[in-house]
Parts: sequence; C-alpha cells; structure tokens
Amino acid sequence: MSEIPPPSPSGAEDTGEEKDWAEAKAFFDKLKSNKPRPPKPQYAVTIAVSSRTLFNMVAERKIYEEEGVEKYVAYQVEHESEPLEPGAAFPFVKALMNVNARLRELYPDSEELFDIVLMTNNHAQVGVRLINSINHYDLTIERFCMTGGQSPVGYLKAYLTNLYLSKDGEKVTEAIEQGIAAATMFTMDTQSQLSDTQLRVAFDGDAVLFSDESEIIVKKHGLDTFFEHEKEFENKPLAQGPLKCFLEALGKLQRKFYAKNERLNCPIRTYLVTARSAASSGARVLKTLRSWGLEIDEALFLAGAPKGPLLGKIRPHIYFDDQMFHIEGARDMGTISAHVPYGIGQKYHKGKLIEQPAKKE
Repeated sequence: MSEIPPPSPSGAEDTGEEKDWAEAKAFFDKLKSNKPRPPKPQYAVTIAVSSRTLFNMVAERKIYEEEGVEKYVAYQVEHESEPLEPGAAFPFVKALMNVNARLRELYPDSEELFDIVLMTNNHAQVGVRLINSINHYDLTIERFCMTGGQSPVGYLKAYLTNLYLSKDGEKVTEAIEQGIAAATMFTMDTQSQLSDTQLRVAFDGDAVLFSDESEIIVKKHGLDTFFEHEKEFENKPLAQGPLKCFLEALGKLQRKFYAKNERLNCPIRTYLVTARSAASSGARVLKTLRSWGLEIDEALFLAGAPKGPLLGKIRPHIYFDDQMFHIEGARDMGTISAHVPYGIGQKYHKGKLIEQPAKKE
C-alpha cells in the first residue's frame, strides 16, 4: 500500500487541516471497501462511547478491581478472540448506524452523519479484543481513543464530541463542566424490544435540555411559587441545559430528511418526558424550544406522575434524566437510561435533601 503523497507547494491560501482531509479522502477513495468511511469531524455529529457502555464488561471489570490492571490486561489478551457481549449503549449505536444508512441513500456525498468514537481509558493491548468485538457485530467505529489508564475526557473537545456516554459518573461530570453533553449509563437487567428502523431519544426537561433555574424554585419554595414564577416568565426563554446541544444536533439531521419530504418517515424521533404540568408550567418549555428554533416530536407532561410506564410505551434507545429516582423507575420498566449529573437535583433524592458531608476545616 502506497503512502499518502506529501502536499505539493501551492500559492493558494488553503488551511492545513482542509488540505490534510482532502489528501486523506483522495487516498481512501482509491481504496475499494464495502465499509463506509467516517465523515469529517467538523460536519459530523460525534458520539463518544466508552468500552464499558458499548460492551458488557462486568466480569472483566471485576478482575480489574479485585486482581489489578496486569491481570486484567492479561485476561483481555488471552480472550481477545472472544467477542464481548453487547452493553447498554449497543442498541443506541446500532440505531445511529441505521440513520447513517438512510442519510447515505438520500445524500450519497454528504458528510453530515453520526460518527461513533470509542473513547476508553483501556490500554492499547486491550484494543485488539475491542476491535475484534466491533468487527464481529459489524459496527462502523473507526476512531478510537485508548488512554492507558488516564482519563479520556481531555480528548473529547479535540474529537469535536457532541455527546459522551460513560459508566463513570466522575468522568461524565468532568465532561459536563467542560461544556460537553454527557451522561452516565447503567447495565440493564432486562430490556424492551426496540425499533430497528427509528432512533428514539427521550429527554427530561429541567436540568437536562434546560437549566435547573425552575427546579431550584420548586426545591426551595414549593410548587405554588414555581407555578407563579413560570407564569410570570412564560415569554422569557429558559437558559440551556447540558443536553440542549445534542437535541440541536439531532434536529440538524432530522431537517435533512424533511428536506427530502421524509418527515413522516424520518428515522429519528425525539421526546420530551417531563414531570411538569402542561397548563400550569408547560407553555414556557414549548416557547423556549420555539425560541431556539428546535422541534420536539412528542411532548409528554406528566404532572408528577411516574415516567416509567410512558417510557415503556415509547421504548427509547436512550432516555436522559437528571434525577436518579426517575432513572431507577425507567430501568425497572426495561428502558435504557442515562443519568445527567447536573443541577440542584443532585442534592435531592425523591424530593428529600441528601445530607452533605461536613466540610473539613
């Protein structure tokens, strides 16, 4: 296989990055492959997943925790020909690939696609088993970041990440603090039958799509004050929350289907599942989305009712919520859920303030 030829000198004011991409694309275009090539990161919606969310590595993790990193790496190398079992993010990734296939049918030359990156603190020696597992399931994941025991969060911005999914809550919190949409995923005991043709993504509202400003009022002053506040500020958009940018990215891809008169057959569907009451506090939410130029396909206002049964009907590939008791209720119904550790809700559980450890003098 020949090397990529060095760039020839030119007087044109072309950026080095664009030149590199053009040369790499020209090189790979000459190679025949049935595997689709990853899009340019600046045009893609980049989803970074950890190895423990993509695959079920509970047994391997136990070896790491009880016997140490050397035994863990040795075990992975010894079993590298055995594919890992699918993990919590696996159906989500498969659904992303289905959307890409539809986009390529409609826009053969477009780079506006999902790009899935494996972002892991595993050592490179473990990479062979990860690659073998990805190839076994025919997943389109070409970009890897294996950091050898160090946190991969520092690389997220360099990969132009739109969403980061991990099982490590501390890394997720760190990513959110850096302004990156992120959530913690959990291993599922049971799982609903999911759509093979449509990516379904469900969001909570406050402290997920929106800031926690309204939730702070509920927690500190009660529902009546909250309803009065939302009525007074109905026409003032809420500030954005940590997942707003991901909804925005989904909307960008949805509009590509709408432009081809495929709205009713769009393979992406979004849901707002909120504990808010519609009449008392729903208008501000809908007006905020409108002010952002964003659409949500279905808005479900539950007025404090449990979310689990509704999510059981939706069967999303992923559901984002900031409060663990909602996550637990969703998981009990077989819904793949991801916790967004953001806002005042982290200090409460089922409406009760969690006692914080006293600060050391």
